[in-house]
Amino acid sequence: MRRYQLLSLAIAGALALPAAAVAAPAGAPTDLDQVVVTANRTAVSVNDLLTPVDVLDRADIERSQARDLNDLLRGRAGITIANQGGAGKLTTLFLRGSESDHVLVLVDGLRIGSPTSGLASLQDLPLELIDRIEIVRGPRSSLYGADAIGGVIQVFTRRERQGFAPRVHAGGGSNGTVEFGTGFGGRGGRGWFGADYSFRKTQGINACRGAGFPVFAGCFTDEPDRDGYESHALSLRGGVEINEQWSVEGQALRAEGQNDYDGSFVNYSETVQQVIGGKIDWRPSERVHVQLTGGRNVDSSDNFLGAVPMGYFSTNRDSATLQADFNLFDGHVLSAGFDWLRDEVRSDTTYDERSRDNKAGFVQYQGRFGNQSFEASVRRDDNEQFGGHTTGGAAWGLNFADHWRVTVGYGTAFKAPTFNELYYPFFGNHNLKPEESKTWELGLAYRGENFNARIDGFDTRVDELITFDSAINLPNNIERARMRGAEIGIDTTFAEWTLAASASWLDTENRVGFYRGNDLPRRAKHSARIDLDRAFGKFRVGATAVGYGSRYDDVANSNRLGGYGTFDLRAEYAFTDALSLQARVANVFDREYETVSYYNQPGREWFVTLRYAPKP
Repeated sequence: MRRYQLLSLAIAGALALPAAAVAAPAGAPTDLDQVVVTANRTAVSVNDLLTPVDVLDRADIERSQARDLNDLLRGRAGITIANQGGAGKLTTLFLRGSESDHVLVLVDGLRIGSPTSGLASLQDLPLELIDRIEIVRGPRSSLYGADAIGGVIQVFTRRERQGFAPRVHAGGGSNGTVEFGTGFGGRGGRGWFGADYSFRKTQGINACRGAGFPVFAGCFTDEPDRDGYESHALSLRGGVEINEQWSVEGQALRAEGQNDYDGSFVNYSETVQQVIGGKIDWRPSERVHVQLTGGRNVDSSDNFLGAVPMGYFSTNRDSATLQADFNLFDGHVLSAGFDWLRDEVRSDTTYDERSRDNKAGFVQYQGRFGNQSFEASVRRDDNEQFGGHTTGGAAWGLNFADHWRVTVGYGTAFKAPTFNELYYPFFGNHNLKPEESKTWELGLAYRGENFNARIDGFDTRVDELITFDSAINLPNNIERARMRGAEIGIDTTFAEWTLAASASWLDTENRVGFYRGNDLPRRAKHSARIDLDRAFGKFRVGATAVGYGSRYDDVANSNRLGGYGTFDLRAEYAFTDALSLQARVANVFDREYETVSYYNQPGREWFVTLRYAPKP
């Protein structure tokens, strides 16, 4: 296959990388474990943030023994996930009750997602190639532009800490699952480098239990078979510090998938998710920092019914950012930047328009006045298709009683119409306007030596929501919605146990039209997650409990999906500091449940993984 030939060439290039990289120079690694860059587009300590953020680093990912992003993120504060039939199947994420295309997803600072559907292919981003994930809850359009109504999720690929570190893992488990991965990375002199390869194959489960009633429910067919998934992924990255002022780095991620599913129109697809980018960093003084970043995201899918081709969709998303940060004086930072984005559609489906450009400028101020903090930002987007749009945000925080902080925030955001909504044949409406939102937030946080807690409340109103208008038989800006809720998070250690817990309450309402007063579909009103871990010398044990309340699968609220809870157990034995054996049983009590009506979820599953990874 053409794609796998390309991947083979890339692997060959990765194997040639160490010799060149070792000859290149490298500086000391930067520890970002307590710093977040997504929330404010600048490096800010978690303790100083005025917006709620969750950070999952490499240690968290490995300790959880999660199999994919769906598994890792489910149940976390503000997150509801809908999956259509197991590994590799379409996964949509609702953050704070916003639509699934109201969450901006970044990989290494680059915007990803399909301009046609508006969705990011979360199911195709392999965990083994991820170093950390930052989840920002709340509107961020004043910094990032379109899509960030519910928040921003940024995925960072592997980063090297120090020395030379090879790694490898292999494992398998239920449903014919086989996994393998290998990689290396290191630093020396002024340069750093890394490469990782990941393979996953599973026979899967029967994705859909058949055609539903009415006819638009279910998957339009009855195919009681296993729906497998196979993925090959490769990550390459490297960089060099030219001198104390200049540095250059680049990275590439490519994931190729083969996916079986149930459907009467298409039931097999070959997918590509690719992100290639780079950054030039200039620090002329201690008070000035300038970055130029750019890259391309490719999201493509070739679709088949059996062996018969049924069409293809491929989108390119090119982006570039020039940003300058000025430390005016201690505790006061002014940032200004320019964003450029170009979306392009390539498909055998005819679109009236196949590309669009977006240019934007933004300014942000962050200041600290004694025990008070303040930030404000404004952005202007100029889009080739929907014109200009201005968004803004502000937040204030007060530290009191040593360990406490209260925060108040307000932000506006918007979502640009997708190519499908604008131009899909016999479905698109050229006159659509962006969806708009206004959000108020209130938070209270406590940070102690061994105990951290946070509670956040929010109220979001969205206008000009795009939905199908039966009066014109086209999508139209006729909906309004409200999402309000609260999230609680706790992290603590006690008696050598580590506990991380979160719970969310959500109330959504359709506020106009025939379904006025109904809940928005696929959002659970209540959710919670508890992770409990402890080490006994070389042996570590842990458990994860996830619970979701009921939800509706349709706007009419006639199809109710029941609430559910799952319980996972895991164990790990360290033969040496580098070599460990992991074992996990997921959904211990074999709970049957659905997150999308008619689409099955795995029952009880087991996995075993042997992992070699020297500690930095």
